[in-house]
Amino acid sequence: MNVSVCTISFRHGLQSIEHIAKWATTHGFDGIELWGTHARHLKPHAHVNGEWLQTHGLTVSMLSDYLPLHEEWTKIQSAANNMLHLADRWNTSKVRVFAGELGSQLIQKEERLHLVNQLREVCKMAMEKNKQILVEIHPRTLCDTVSSTLQLLSEVNHPSLRVNFDVLHAWESGANVDEAFEQLQPFIEHLHLKNVLDRGHLHVFHPENVFHASASRQGMTSLFTGQIDYHQFLSNHDLSSFHASLEWFGHHPFAVLEKDKQKLVAYQKQTLYH
Repeated sequence: MNVSVCTISFRHGLQSIEHIAKWATTHGFDGIELWGTHARHLKPHAHVNGEWLQTHGLTVSMLSDYLPLHEEWTKIQSAANNMLHLADRWNTSKVRVFAGELGSQLIQKEERLHLVNQLREVCKMAMEKNKQILVEIHPRTLCDTVSSTLQLLSEVNHPSLRVNFDVLHAWESGANVDEAFEQLQPFIEHLHLKNVLDRGHLHVFHPENVFHASASRQGMTSLFTGQIDYHQFLSNHDLSSFHASLEWFGHHPFAVLEKDKQKLVAYQKQTLYH
Protein backbone atom coordinates (compact mmCIF):
# COMPACT_ATOMS: atom_id res chain seq x y z
CA MET A 1 0.00 0.00 0.00
CA ASN A 2 1.33 3.37 -1.07
CA VAL A 3 0.66 5.94 1.68
CA SER A 4 0.43 9.72 1.22
CA VAL A 5 0.17 12.70 3.51
CA CYS A 6 -2.52 15.29 2.68
CA THR A 7 -1.44 18.91 2.44
CA ILE A 8 -4.96 19.89 3.56
CA SER A 9 -3.86 18.77 7.03
CA PHE A 10 -1.80 21.97 7.10
CA ARG A 11 -4.54 24.30 5.84
CA HIS A 12 -4.42 26.48 8.99
CA GLY A 13 -0.70 26.33 9.70
CA LEU A 14 2.15 28.13 7.96
CA GLN A 15 4.09 25.30 6.33
CA SER A 16 5.97 25.41 3.04
CA ILE A 17 5.67 22.66 0.44
CA GLU A 18 9.43 22.21 0.81
CA HIS A 19 9.09 21.52 4.53
CA ILE A 20 6.15 19.14 4.03
CA ALA A 21 8.05 17.22 1.34
CA LYS A 22 11.17 16.85 3.48
CA TRP A 23 9.09 15.78 6.47
CA ALA A 24 7.12 13.25 4.40
CA THR A 25 10.32 11.70 3.06
CA THR A 26 11.89 11.54 6.51
CA HIS A 27 8.87 9.76 7.96
CA GLY A 28 8.47 7.15 5.26
CA PHE A 29 5.56 8.50 3.24
CA ASP A 30 5.43 7.52 -0.42
CA GLY A 31 3.65 10.58 -1.72
CA ILE A 32 1.63 13.71 -1.18
CA GLU A 33 -2.06 14.25 -1.79
CA LEU A 34 -2.04 17.85 -2.95
CA TRP A 35 -5.00 20.07 -2.12
CA GLY A 36 -6.14 22.04 -5.16
CA THR A 37 -6.06 25.31 -3.22
CA HIS A 38 -2.39 24.73 -2.41
CA ALA A 39 -1.63 23.76 -6.01
CA ARG A 40 -3.14 27.03 -7.26
CA HIS A 41 -1.16 29.08 -4.74
CA LEU A 42 2.05 27.39 -5.90
CA LYS A 43 1.49 28.27 -9.57
CA PRO A 44 3.83 31.33 -9.52
CA HIS A 45 6.69 29.11 -8.31
CA ALA A 46 7.59 27.44 -11.58
CA HIS A 47 10.32 25.21 -10.13
CA VAL A 48 7.90 23.52 -7.73
CA ASN A 49 6.24 20.72 -9.68
CA GLY A 50 6.06 16.97 -10.08
CA GLU A 51 9.67 16.65 -11.23
CA TRP A 52 10.85 18.66 -8.23
CA LEU A 53 8.85 16.44 -5.88
CA GLN A 54 10.43 13.34 -7.37
CA THR A 55 13.83 14.60 -6.23
CA HIS A 56 12.49 14.02 -2.71
CA GLY A 57 11.48 10.47 -3.63
CA LEU A 58 7.80 11.43 -3.65
CA THR A 59 4.94 11.68 -6.10
CA VAL A 60 1.58 13.43 -6.01
CA SER A 61 -0.73 10.47 -5.55
CA MET A 62 -3.83 12.59 -6.14
CA LEU A 63 -4.93 16.20 -6.64
CA SER A 64 -7.94 16.92 -4.43
CA ASP A 65 -10.15 19.63 -5.83
CA TYR A 66 -13.74 20.70 -6.39
CA LEU A 67 -15.99 21.27 -9.40
CA PRO A 68 -19.18 23.38 -9.55
CA LEU A 69 -21.15 20.55 -11.16
CA HIS A 70 -24.47 22.29 -10.45
CA GLU A 71 -23.43 25.25 -12.63
CA GLU A 72 -23.69 25.75 -16.39
CA TRP A 73 -21.20 23.90 -18.57
CA THR A 74 -18.97 26.88 -19.42
CA LYS A 75 -18.11 27.38 -15.73
CA ILE A 76 -17.55 23.67 -15.17
CA GLN A 77 -15.40 23.40 -18.28
CA SER A 78 -13.19 26.30 -17.21
CA ALA A 79 -12.72 24.86 -13.72
CA ALA A 80 -12.03 21.39 -15.12
CA ASN A 81 -9.44 22.75 -17.56
CA ASN A 82 -7.60 24.51 -14.75
CA MET A 83 -7.80 21.43 -12.55
CA LEU A 84 -6.45 19.10 -15.24
CA HIS A 85 -3.64 21.56 -16.02
CA LEU A 86 -2.60 21.45 -12.36
CA ALA A 87 -2.67 17.66 -12.45
CA ASP A 88 -0.33 17.76 -15.46
CA ARG A 89 2.07 20.08 -13.67
CA TRP A 90 2.27 17.71 -10.70
CA ASN A 91 2.47 14.54 -12.82
CA THR A 92 -0.58 12.93 -11.28
CA SER A 93 -3.23 10.95 -13.10
CA LYS A 94 -5.89 11.18 -10.38
CA VAL A 95 -8.13 14.12 -9.52
CA ARG A 96 -10.60 13.90 -6.63
CA VAL A 97 -13.91 15.80 -6.82
CA PHE A 98 -17.23 15.70 -4.98
CA ALA A 99 -20.38 14.51 -6.73
CA GLY A 100 -22.35 17.69 -6.26
CA GLU A 101 -23.55 19.45 -3.14
CA LEU A 102 -26.77 17.58 -2.35
CA GLY A 103 -27.32 14.14 -0.87
CA SER A 104 -28.95 11.40 -2.90
CA GLN A 105 -32.22 11.71 -0.95
CA LEU A 106 -32.46 15.48 -1.42
CA ILE A 107 -31.54 16.00 -5.04
CA GLN A 108 -34.30 16.32 -7.63
CA LYS A 109 -34.39 14.00 -10.63
CA GLU A 110 -33.57 16.78 -13.11
CA GLU A 111 -30.72 18.03 -10.91
CA ARG A 112 -29.23 14.56 -10.78
CA LEU A 113 -29.49 14.22 -14.54
CA HIS A 114 -27.72 17.56 -14.99
CA LEU A 115 -24.91 16.50 -12.67
CA VAL A 116 -24.55 13.12 -14.38
CA ASN A 117 -24.29 14.74 -17.81
CA GLN A 118 -21.75 17.34 -16.67
CA LEU A 119 -19.65 14.74 -14.89
CA ARG A 120 -19.60 12.60 -18.03
CA GLU A 121 -18.29 15.55 -20.06
CA VAL A 122 -15.59 16.18 -17.46
CA CYS A 123 -14.60 12.52 -17.70
CA LYS A 124 -14.25 12.90 -21.47
CA MET A 125 -11.91 15.85 -20.90
CA ALA A 126 -9.94 13.82 -18.37
CA MET A 127 -9.56 10.88 -20.72
CA GLU A 128 -7.99 13.13 -23.35
CA LYS A 129 -5.26 13.91 -20.82
CA ASN A 130 -4.96 10.35 -19.49
CA LYS A 131 -6.48 11.36 -16.17
CA GLN A 132 -9.08 9.81 -13.91
CA ILE A 133 -11.84 11.62 -12.05
CA LEU A 134 -12.41 10.19 -8.59
CA VAL A 135 -15.69 10.88 -6.81
CA GLU A 136 -15.38 10.62 -3.05
CA ILE A 137 -17.68 8.73 -0.71
CA HIS A 138 -19.00 11.71 1.24
CA PRO A 139 -22.22 12.96 2.87
CA ARG A 140 -24.20 15.74 1.16
CA THR A 141 -23.17 14.40 -2.26
CA LEU A 142 -24.52 11.79 -4.65
CA CYS A 143 -21.89 9.43 -3.22
CA ASP A 144 -23.38 9.47 0.27
CA THR A 145 -24.27 5.76 0.10
CA VAL A 146 -22.87 2.73 -1.66
CA SER A 147 -26.04 2.24 -3.69
CA SER A 148 -26.14 5.85 -4.91
CA THR A 149 -22.44 5.68 -5.79
CA LEU A 150 -22.96 2.53 -7.84
CA GLN A 151 -25.95 4.18 -9.51
CA LEU A 152 -23.86 7.24 -10.38
CA LEU A 153 -21.09 5.12 -11.86
CA SER A 154 -23.67 3.34 -14.00
CA GLU A 155 -25.38 6.57 -15.06
CA VAL A 156 -22.17 8.34 -16.07
CA ASN A 157 -20.89 5.13 -17.66
CA HIS A 158 -17.38 6.36 -18.42
CA PRO A 159 -14.10 4.50 -17.78
CA SER A 160 -12.40 7.63 -16.42
CA LEU A 161 -14.85 7.86 -13.50
CA ARG A 162 -13.47 6.11 -10.43
CA VAL A 163 -13.92 6.19 -6.65
CA ASN A 164 -12.01 7.61 -3.70
CA PHE A 165 -13.13 5.30 -0.90
CA ASP A 166 -13.33 7.30 2.31
CA VAL A 167 -13.58 4.62 4.98
CA LEU A 168 -15.04 6.90 7.64
CA HIS A 169 -17.73 8.32 5.38
CA ALA A 170 -18.67 4.84 4.17
CA TRP A 171 -19.11 3.87 7.83
CA GLU A 172 -21.00 7.12 8.46
CA SER A 173 -23.54 6.12 5.79
CA GLY A 174 -24.46 3.08 7.87
CA ALA A 175 -22.69 0.60 5.63
CA ASN A 176 -20.47 -2.21 6.78
CA VAL A 177 -17.08 -0.91 5.62
CA ASP A 178 -15.81 -4.33 4.57
CA GLU A 179 -18.89 -5.04 2.46
CA ALA A 180 -18.85 -1.50 1.04
CA PHE A 181 -15.22 -1.85 0.02
CA GLU A 182 -15.88 -5.18 -1.68
CA GLN A 183 -18.87 -3.78 -3.58
CA LEU A 184 -16.97 -0.75 -4.82
CA GLN A 185 -13.54 -2.35 -5.19
CA PRO A 186 -13.67 -2.64 -9.02
CA PHE A 187 -13.92 1.16 -9.16
CA ILE A 188 -11.67 2.19 -6.25
CA GLU A 189 -8.42 3.99 -7.11
CA HIS A 190 -7.65 5.63 -3.77
CA LEU A 191 -8.60 5.48 -0.10
CA HIS A 192 -8.93 8.12 2.61
CA LEU A 193 -8.11 6.89 6.10
CA LYS A 194 -9.35 8.74 9.18
CA ASN A 195 -11.31 7.98 12.34
CA VAL A 196 -13.74 9.48 14.83
CA LEU A 197 -14.41 9.04 18.55
CA ASP A 198 -18.10 8.17 18.04
CA ARG A 199 -21.08 8.93 15.79
CA GLY A 200 -22.01 11.87 17.97
CA HIS A 201 -18.91 13.69 16.76
CA LEU A 202 -19.30 13.16 13.01
CA HIS A 203 -20.30 16.80 12.63
CA VAL A 204 -16.66 17.81 13.17
CA PHE A 205 -16.01 16.62 9.61
CA HIS A 206 -18.62 18.91 8.08
CA PRO A 207 -16.86 21.33 5.69
CA GLU A 208 -18.05 24.39 7.59
CA ASN A 209 -16.29 23.03 10.66
CA VAL A 210 -13.18 21.66 8.95
CA PHE A 211 -12.42 24.94 7.22
CA HIS A 212 -13.14 27.15 10.25
CA ALA A 213 -9.73 27.78 11.80
CA SER A 214 -11.01 28.16 15.36
CA ALA A 215 -13.75 25.50 15.26
CA SER A 216 -13.73 22.50 17.58
CA ARG A 217 -11.72 19.42 16.62
CA GLN A 218 -13.14 17.39 19.49
CA GLY A 219 -13.98 13.89 18.32
CA MET A 220 -11.23 13.68 15.72
CA THR A 221 -8.93 10.89 16.79
CA SER A 222 -5.90 9.02 15.54
CA LEU A 223 -6.40 6.19 13.08
CA PHE A 224 -6.31 3.22 15.45
CA THR A 225 -8.18 4.69 18.43
CA GLY A 226 -11.63 5.52 17.03
CA GLN A 227 -14.90 3.78 16.24
CA ILE A 228 -13.68 2.21 13.00
CA ASP A 229 -11.61 -0.91 13.57
CA TYR A 230 -8.77 -0.25 11.15
CA HIS A 231 -6.86 -3.30 12.31
CA GLN A 232 -9.77 -5.41 11.10
CA PHE A 233 -10.32 -3.44 7.89
CA LEU A 234 -6.67 -3.41 6.86
CA SER A 235 -6.26 -7.09 7.77
CA ASN A 236 -9.38 -8.20 5.88
CA HIS A 237 -8.33 -6.81 2.50
CA ASP A 238 -5.28 -7.07 0.30
CA LEU A 239 -4.47 -3.40 -0.18
CA SER A 240 -0.98 -3.96 -1.58
CA SER A 241 -1.91 -2.46 -4.95
CA PHE A 242 -3.81 0.54 -3.55
CA HIS A 243 -2.90 4.12 -2.80
CA ALA A 244 -4.20 5.63 0.42
CA SER A 245 -3.92 8.95 2.24
CA LEU A 246 -3.88 9.65 5.95
CA GLU A 247 -6.42 12.46 6.15
CA TRP A 248 -6.04 14.35 9.42
CA PHE A 249 -8.03 17.54 10.09
CA GLY A 250 -7.22 17.99 13.77
CA HIS A 251 -4.55 19.70 15.85
CA HIS A 252 -0.83 18.80 15.86
CA PRO A 253 -0.79 17.23 12.37
CA PHE A 254 2.91 16.39 12.28
CA ALA A 255 2.79 14.48 15.57
CA VAL A 256 -0.45 12.60 14.85
CA LEU A 257 0.48 11.70 11.28
CA GLU A 258 3.91 10.48 12.31
CA LYS A 259 2.44 8.07 14.87
CA ASP A 260 -0.31 6.85 12.54
CA LYS A 261 2.20 6.23 9.75
CA GLN A 262 4.42 4.23 12.10
CA LYS A 263 1.48 2.00 13.07
CA LEU A 264 0.39 1.67 9.45
CA VAL A 265 3.73 0.19 8.36
CA ALA A 266 2.69 -3.25 9.60
CA TYR A 267 -0.20 -3.25 7.09
CA GLN A 268 1.83 -2.08 4.09
CA LYS A 269 2.35 -5.45 2.46
CA GLN A 270 3.90 -3.88 -0.61
CA THR A 271 4.85 -0.37 -1.67
CA LEU A 272 4.20 0.55 -5.29
CA TYR A 273 5.94 3.29 -7.23
CA HIS A 274 4.39 4.72 -10.36
